[in-house]
Amino acid sequence: MEIISRGDLKEMLYACAKSMAENDMETTDWLISELRKMVSISGDPLQRLGAYILESLVARVASTGSKIYKALKCSEPTGNELLSYMHVLYEICPYFKFGYMSANGAIAEAMKEESRVHIIDFQISQGTQWVSLMQALARRPGGPPYIRITAVDDSFSAFARGGGLDIVGKRLSALAQSCNVPFEFHAVRVPASEVQLEDLELRTNEAVAVNFAIMLHHVPDESVTIHNPRDRLLRLAKHLSPKVVTLVEQEFSTNNARFLPRFVETLNYYLAIFESIDVVLPREHKERINVEQHCLAREIVNLVACEGAERVERHELLNKWRRRFAAAGFTPYPLSSFVNASIKTLLESYPGHYTLEERDGTLYLGWMNQEGDAKRHTTEPNNSPRPKYSRLQQQQQDSSREHSGSGGSLGLVMEAVTLGKEDNDIRKVN
Repeated sequence: MEIISRGDLKEMLYACAKSMAENDMETTDWLISELRKMVSISGDPLQRLGAYILESLVARVASTGSKIYKALKCSEPTGNELLSYMHVLYEICPYFKFGYMSANGAIAEAMKEESRVHIIDFQISQGTQWVSLMQALARRPGGPPYIRITAVDDSFSAFARGGGLDIVGKRLSALAQSCNVPFEFHAVRVPASEVQLEDLELRTNEAVAVNFAIMLHHVPDESVTIHNPRDRLLRLAKHLSPKVVTLVEQEFSTNNARFLPRFVETLNYYLAIFESIDVVLPREHKERINVEQHCLAREIVNLVACEGAERVERHELLNKWRRRFAAAGFTPYPLSSFVNASIKTLLESYPGHYTLEERDGTLYLGWMNQEGDAKRHTTEPNNSPRPKYSRLQQQQQDSSREHSGSGGSLGLVMEAVTLGKEDNDIRKVN
């Protein structure tokens, strides 16, 4: 084949996925054997990503994707080691900090006049997001508010920290004490999709903020089960009558996408992540290999090799998230200029080819200054513009102002929402 002579690894990966989608197993098997000669976990970004993509394709052929995904989760390094790899990824790439800072800024802005704040975090992970918010509220003119955090756990985070939510609670309590912030921690010991209203122990004298940070794409929707836990969780958030709800999600479309378009989205999205890691950590660096293998590979396997209920990585574009939130009574408005300026300052501390652009009330974080339209990523890679990875669209929502944000793109999205005035007393009637 011509692509073999050109040695174009990206095109060959696409050709292999395409032949698989067309059930041309003879071509698929041949391309897999050729690809094994071209990929390496210690090569350039495309070669490294290609190694994990290839194993995902092999698992898809053998219908063992879910087994490999579960094995990757169960055969992780020790909890302390995994936590260290997650910390490395958090420190070397701005994506998580970028989303967390945006969400925290929206919460701080919404709660600036409140004396008692109740933050409900539906996947608190290690609690890292709340460190900077607690420190900022401690400096608030007139003194900090009383803060109560209700935390929901997930099995992956629990394994990484080596225990339950009590570990997070003790860590945040110690931080609050050092900052002289009155603080209370409440643990909810059921999965996010099973949380009930009574689990959250609402109090009438508290202003509520709800946080969905990089977790809603793991909650199944109506395409997976008629019970639709994803929209149920948003309806639950509405019943809390919150002042603000924050959403942080990767901005690419994999939820209902057919295999081949989903494969291209995954290839482009993770290639940009691998490239950004390459700028910071040398290719032979053991920590880099561990970060990619233990923090990213299992997501790639699930996206490429799994289908149906076994595929838990189900991302949606901003416009789709907006429709879901709008159905629950939420509307958008842009973040404040102060939050945007803080994020610009954060970005300056990261090496590499990150770009930041603000337009139409939206802040975009880019990698290598690449643009792309998600609708065009279903064509062959050599005919598609390369997408930029992390175009962060920050939108805050409020019933009193209407703004139309830009359309979906590959990247990371932070959306903040609040109920309309007519819904403010919903807890009293439900």
